[in-house]
Amino acid sequence: MEIRPIKPSDDRLLISNIYEESWKFAYKNIIPQSYLNSIPAGRWASGIDKEGMHNYVVVQNGQYIGTSGFCRSRLPELPDFGEIVSIYLLPEYIGKRYGKSLLDAVVSRLKEMGFNDIFLWVLEENSRARRFYEKTGFSESGRQMDINIGGKELREIQYIRHI
Repeated sequence: MEIRPIKPSDDRLLISNIYEESWKFAYKNIIPQSYLNSIPAGRWASGIDKEGMHNYVVVQNGQYIGTSGFCRSRLPELPDFGEIVSIYLLPEYIGKRYGKSLLDAVVSRLKEMGFNDIFLWVLEENSRARRFYEKTGFSESGRQMDINIGGKELREIQYIRHI
């Protein structure tokens, strides 16, 4: 297994596919199925190279199996925080410690970037992800954000970690 920053030569469509497959698996019975079914191939490809965003990939036997996007906080009220925007694995690799390794690499890189505090958002109903982040040292901050995905009102819970 290799965890590394994305390169210009990495296939953005294959990386986007990780998001697509992970969403369809992780958010089943949380986000409306009609919305999940309508996610087009390449949906996230154009956002991977967004200015200010850092991206890692997990490569196993030449296949992209995981990805994470992270950056300086996008919230003006938390200017000194690092933010983990996304961390996703192909469904068949979930629960096999690849996510922990990817999260550790991202946290380490954010620390190198000068951030001692990190936050991320998790859908309130995503109990698997919430347990994962709690086991890895994140805790609820008390902040919440309501969002609408596919016509369903959802709540995101903010988690923070001091490193």
